[in-house]
Amino acid sequence: MSKRPDIIIFNPDQMRADALHHLGNMAAVTPTLDAFQQTDAVSFRNAFCQNPVCVPSRCSFTTGLYPHVYGHRTMAHLLHEDESSIFSELKDAGYDVWMNARNDLIAGQVDGLCERHASEIYYGDDVPKAPGTVNPNPRGQRGDKDFYSFYRGELKRDENGKNYSADDAAVDAAAEHILNADPDKPLCIFLGLMFPHPPYQVEEPYFSAIDREKLRRRARVLPDAEKAYIEDLCRKNMVGLEQYTEEDWNELRAVYLGMCMKVDEEFGRLIDALKKAGRYDNAAIFFFSDHGDYTGDYDLPEKNQNAFPHCLVNVPLLVKPPKGVALQPGISDSLVELIDFYATAMDFAGVTPDHTNFGKTLRPVLADPSAHFRDYVFSEGGRNAGETHCDEYHNAHKNGENVNGEYWPRQKAMSVDEAHCKGTMVFDGRYKLVYRAHGRNEFYDLQADPLEEKNVYADSRYLPEIQRLLAAVLAWYQDTCDIVPYHADARWSKEMLWSKVKPMVPEKYWGEMQAFLEDNIDITPVMMKAAELAGRK
Repeated sequence: MSKRPDIIIFNPDQMRADALHHLGNMAAVTPTLDAFQQTDAVSFRNAFCQNPVCVPSRCSFTTGLYPHVYGHRTMAHLLHEDESSIFSELKDAGYDVWMNARNDLIAGQVDGLCERHASEIYYGDDVPKAPGTVNPNPRGQRGDKDFYSFYRGELKRDENGKNYSADDAAVDAAAEHILNADPDKPLCIFLGLMFPHPPYQVEEPYFSAIDREKLRRRARVLPDAEKAYIEDLCRKNMVGLEQYTEEDWNELRAVYLGMCMKVDEEFGRLIDALKKAGRYDNAAIFFFSDHGDYTGDYDLPEKNQNAFPHCLVNVPLLVKPPKGVALQPGISDSLVELIDFYATAMDFAGVTPDHTNFGKTLRPVLADPSAHFRDYVFSEGGRNAGETHCDEYHNAHKNGENVNGEYWPRQKAMSVDEAHCKGTMVFDGRYKLVYRAHGRNEFYDLQADPLEEKNVYADSRYLPEIQRLLAAVLAWYQDTCDIVPYHADARWSKEMLWSKVKPMVPEKYWGEMQAFLEDNIDITPVMMKAAELAGRK
């Protein structure tokens, strides 16, 4: 067995941190993850994504860079030819990198680019389509309560009693790859699932498994709450959703937790494969989501790209290190960011990053979950006024508006510059600030208001804390606004250098000088060589 650890990344989509039972959600059913953190891993209660939608978050956690560094702040701007990722770096270091096609990471129009980041990509195109919903018309018509709710309810099961989805197929394909992999070559497995991303739908036994009576209170929409403007517009645009009762929201939330329960079971299948292959002990295992989901909080489903309540940016993160790394299993309250995944995985693999990054290895917190790790965590999203290429509405409706699209309410809200303006969140473990240069700023004291229901940015009592967090945002942008490539460029071309040294070098040595220039275009050795030739007898 290779001494280098396997790097296993299990990445559900749109799973919020409070969907885990061991983090305090009594309605959640996640026995595999609960047991995992008790014996083999640290679960981070305060882990935060760097953007509340898929592509920017993934471009961030796979590179260790914040979305603003290279402009990865939309769903339509992915990694390009000049950008590496943890996958390409591990592949170059000799890892067998397997991933399924659910990655939302690499620019698909560039031929061969996906293959640069993986040894094998599982597309799953031969998997039969899973059975659909029990309700044949779950959305109804525009104006019905579920038309924009993303709620589908119960899924059918096939003759084997299963709803065998693309996620199931990807999990089983990853397990098969693990069981058949070269034991002498380290593995990197990236398993990007669709669940629990909406639509909210799941089959039995998960559909009925969640005790609706145990659901926690939803975050409310209070009068004059002064929360994100884009949330106001989304509620206005979601025609019919105002008919939702508390019972309706509870059903939607229970189905979402049922989806998370299925994710937990699928994670267990992958763990079983690692153990069966004898690779579990030496594996570094990371379980985390790219971002969260409203799931009814603030009377909203799905997500938003420039709103930052905990339900969207606080994500599950569980880390099991490989054998030999100090570990105290359990729950950590330390503030961490998803970019720390990149730094930690590269650290465990013993691979030096090929670019500056802003992640920090989680080793100290794995050894001592109570250790202080970060003073602040950050997330960002939105666009500048007039950036229609950064606007989902303009991208999706170039050939005419489609009000029947389920994402239309959010996309329509994003077309409003003030609503979709750039925002930056900073959180210190108690206080949260959302700064928008051209929109509504927000401030919350989560000790007094844990569900972030009332924006108190205008409350003068909090002015010292607001100023402190504003200074933290400025310092953060100063520190992370760009990166300098590791390779240095030559200031002179061969032609420039030859024109400079030609008058200095005797004609009989021109051939030797030009041969030297083929391998040297740094001015110092070139000038030294020219001086040497000029001084020859």
